[in-house]
Amino acid sequence: MSTLQKTIILSLLLFYGFPSSGQVLRKRTTLLMGSRFDITIVAKDSLSAEKNIDEVITEISRIENLISDWKSDSQVSEVNQNSGIRPVKVDREVFELTKRAIHLSEITNGGFDVSFAAMDRIWKFDGSMTEMPSAEAIKKSVEKVGYQNIILDSVNSTVFLKLKGMKIGFGALGEGYAADKCRNMIMAKGIKAGIINGSGDMSTWGKQPNGKPWKIGITNPFNPDKLLAVVPLQQEAVTTSGSYEKFVVFDGKRYSHIINPKTGYPATGLCSVTVFGPNAEAANSLSTSMMVLGQTEGLLLLKKFPDYSCVMITDNGKVIKSDNFRIKKFKAKF
Repeated sequence: MSTLQKTIILSLLLFYGFPSSGQVLRKRTTLLMGSRFDITIVAKDSLSAEKNIDEVITEISRIENLISDWKSDSQVSEVNQNSGIRPVKVDREVFELTKRAIHLSEITNGGFDVSFAAMDRIWKFDGSMTEMPSAEAIKKSVEKVGYQNIILDSVNSTVFLKLKGMKIGFGALGEGYAADKCRNMIMAKGIKAGIINGSGDMSTWGKQPNGKPWKIGITNPFNPDKLLAVVPLQQEAVTTSGSYEKFVVFDGKRYSHIINPKTGYPATGLCSVTVFGPNAEAANSLSTSMMVLGQTEGLLLLKKFPDYSCVMITDNGKVIKSDNFRIKKFKAKF
């Protein structure tokens, strides 16, 4: 998991009642893409449900072998290994994912940057830091980061990193991308309900066997045993980026483990952002970007994506909702 890693503060609430449609629900948990995946399928019988879960796992493994930068033989690793040397031909799927990541980097003005993988890990959030890194060290830590130095060749489907030592990584997008791909694949097979949950990046569709919608509980980051809200989902995605578990405090200011790839400084001001919308890849990228950009710029970014809504929680416990968030009133108890 990267420096921009997510912290899960969502709870999937399954209400098992008597099935109203003769369908069964099966769930399996496994480790893929360096993260926990929870796969839930509703089908006409157990055999069909388990078979489709197997197919989801196969598909996620296929994607992992393409884009995981910790697998030395993946296409993304080959791109990284040839930074400053030569362009690398990649599958169209990898090319298009990279292209979308660069677009997000552009519209956030570097608040998100797909080349963050080259960042030096100078911030420690394990209790060992006793003082801030120097301004010089912070500046040096991001000198190989810069989406502007990624060259795409659409005709030849190649990716070239201009600077030696540059890297790209999909730690902030990969699980959401995989969840979306698997949802679409299984829906095309006629499975009418399920959830693909990649480390908190959830793609859902349909309803539970008892006819009730899937429900997501937004956890109170200052009191994890409490929920701020329960949100029903149908064909939808939800993801959370948060920093309430990993942070340091210097001179009374809280610095999160989510690093701004443009400046090298940790994000401040927000401890979590939960984004809802039709696509988990986009929701994931938005929640990560909004953590970095902060409340004001984050909400301005979200307005460019009218199909997406959000709930933010500030470092001092204030709850902020986008204007289009479906639940207008809920009380936070911190």
